[in-house]
Amino acid sequence: MQTGVDGADDLARRIAQFDRAAVAEKLARAEDDRRRVLAEFPLDDWRTLPLERYALGPAANRLAGRSFCRLMEYGTDSFGSMRGGSAAKHIIYQHRSGEWRYPTGLGNPGQAWQRIRADFVAAFGAAGEGQFKRIDDCETLSFGQALVTKALAVYFPDEFLPVFSAPHVRHFVELLGGRSHRAYAGVRTWQANRELLQLIGEHEEFAGWQPREVMTFLYAAYDPRPKHRDVWKIAPGDQAKLWEDCRAGSHICVGWDELGDLGQYESDLELKSAMDDFWPQSSGGNLQVARQLIAFRDLEEGDLVVANRGKSEVLALGRVSGGYRFEEDRAEFRHLVGVEWDESYAQTFTEPVHAWQRTFAKVPDRLLRRIREGRTEQPAALLAAAPPQPVEVPAAVSRVLEALQRKGQVILQGPPGTGKTRLAMSAALALAEQETLIEASGPERRAALAALLEVPAGATAAPVTMVTFHPSYGYEDFVEGYKPDTASDQAGLKLALKPGLFLRLCQEAAKAPEQTFLLIIDEINRGDLPRILGELVTLLELDKRDIPVSLPTSGKPVAVPANVRIIGTMNTADRSVGHLDVAIRRRFAFIDVPPDLDAITGNVDGLDLSGFLQSLNSRLDKAFGPDHQIGQACLLQDDEPLGTVEELSAAFHHDIVPLIDDHCLGRPELLREVLGALVDAQTGRIAQINPQDLPAKLAAEFVAADQDDELDG
Repeated sequence: MQTGVDGADDLARRIAQFDRAAVAEKLARAEDDRRRVLAEFPLDDWRTLPLERYALGPAANRLAGRSFCRLMEYGTDSFGSMRGGSAAKHIIYQHRSGEWRYPTGLGNPGQAWQRIRADFVAAFGAAGEGQFKRIDDCETLSFGQALVTKALAVYFPDEFLPVFSAPHVRHFVELLGGRSHRAYAGVRTWQANRELLQLIGEHEEFAGWQPREVMTFLYAAYDPRPKHRDVWKIAPGDQAKLWEDCRAGSHICVGWDELGDLGQYESDLELKSAMDDFWPQSSGGNLQVARQLIAFRDLEEGDLVVANRGKSEVLALGRVSGGYRFEEDRAEFRHLVGVEWDESYAQTFTEPVHAWQRTFAKVPDRLLRRIREGRTEQPAALLAAAPPQPVEVPAAVSRVLEALQRKGQVILQGPPGTGKTRLAMSAALALAEQETLIEASGPERRAALAALLEVPAGATAAPVTMVTFHPSYGYEDFVEGYKPDTASDQAGLKLALKPGLFLRLCQEAAKAPEQTFLLIIDEINRGDLPRILGELVTLLELDKRDIPVSLPTSGKPVAVPANVRIIGTMNTADRSVGHLDVAIRRRFAFIDVPPDLDAITGNVDGLDLSGFLQSLNSRLDKAFGPDHQIGQACLLQDDEPLGTVEELSAAFHHDIVPLIDDHCLGRPELLREVLGALVDAQTGRIAQINPQDLPAKLAAEFVAADQDDELDG
């Protein structure tokens, strides 16, 4: 049969290369996990199973044994992981406040549990009778499809594969020649799992394989997870005081124990609200820490983690081996993630990495390469078995490329100066297979981009086209319209119907379907997008590409080729523009581009630039919200951190202060809230400070004060 992989021969080759004997131990552990569930939660007990024996939460924690949901999420990783995300995936759970949370419309907690339990019993009964379609009638189970699919695979291992993520199941189905993932709207994960099992059975190469073997092979050969994930630096306590515990226990741990199990929080805003209750003096920076804790909770198996001591010492490089767990019995630092450590990467940098001051920090690709190059001995078996490959494309660029592949067009949104346009240009270099120039020096990079933006002889558009939208930009500029005919030799004004920028790009893309054509729209939200795009907005969707429509002015049929991609940039701090309408918003993927502290790990006369910007942004976040933060570009010159007091003074007084002043709208009290003692008490204006004195003033106002309030994880 036809497959969605690189052909049946490729699949057969990968199956032949797969070492089934090497996974025998994993299969045994997986079966032990499965039998543990059967022993603790027999099928016959489900009709009378108490809510506390099922759910996560304080009530279940008081029981002698583990609850069903805790066992499924934290005690059966060998059978198949479903970690990550909030406890909402368990359908009903108890919040640390004692409140029971579950889908609306189910009555009180007791009534809700009766409905949910009855649906579990009905689903198990249907599976036992081979009536799998009946499981879809169990409506409450649709709120926890990963959990339900895993439960079905545990109790009926011959009827379901141990693959529980809906996107992963659909990915494998499409690869093996089944319907595309787009055709799965409304299909429950357990039914998609059944289709995957049927496709597996149609391949003779899998004859005699156990379900766990099949799952292991699929993830090894065709891993659906993003190829580039953020690498986090995580400090094991102040001055690495818990490093020995982390090394011996094969984990990384952080504090903020008062928050309880992070799985109970369904969003970063909910977690921030809880943090504000415990640490109100740091509320301005709590949203950032909340997002970092959510990222910590959702680390996946295979992700890389760097353990550090201070700003310049790497203790080890580790690979995540198990999901997040909260251990209430520990005295402190109760949030844990399993990690296999390799201390052969331990090293000390000659210069401090200033962004490493706090517990969490992202490790840029260049720094990760430096850590790998500084390895002091042969890698341990952990990384030797899967030697790290050089990262050719930075993680931020990879996210843009993946969004373009999935959606066709993406909008990079963030505060001013965060490098949105630069990121778009980096994606252009990656699409042109010039990855080595993404992090090249200024002149070399600019020359490569200039070549991509140049229109070839005889063509009407370049491989990469860049335009800036503004209020007077219209449909006639973008699609088609009547323009002055400058080539006419007739007297007076003569108009001619001319194709717009996007139409010319589409025409060139249609001539070279094997090549990607990219349109970069800077300041996309400053234009009237419905007017500019017109009827072509419908054709942006990938499943409507190459479908022609007749243009209203010329009557010509026009289609958007499948090889056209669009990247827009949007300044979220610009109050002069409105929100994008729903029709346009749903056709774009949106990627946040926050300030990058790793780009400014410099020091000017004792002032830590990254620490200064982080503290300043915490205050701006508290006063105005995250959209009004300031990007790292104001502290960069030629892509390098500022190096002199004169450069710092010019950036502060001419770039940073005017932005903050604009946010404050002439209100001195807001200006003082952000800039503190730097604001003159009498005039309410920023005091002019000698460049030589400015670093010390900024350090005293921001970095030192911020360190006093720092919550060390």
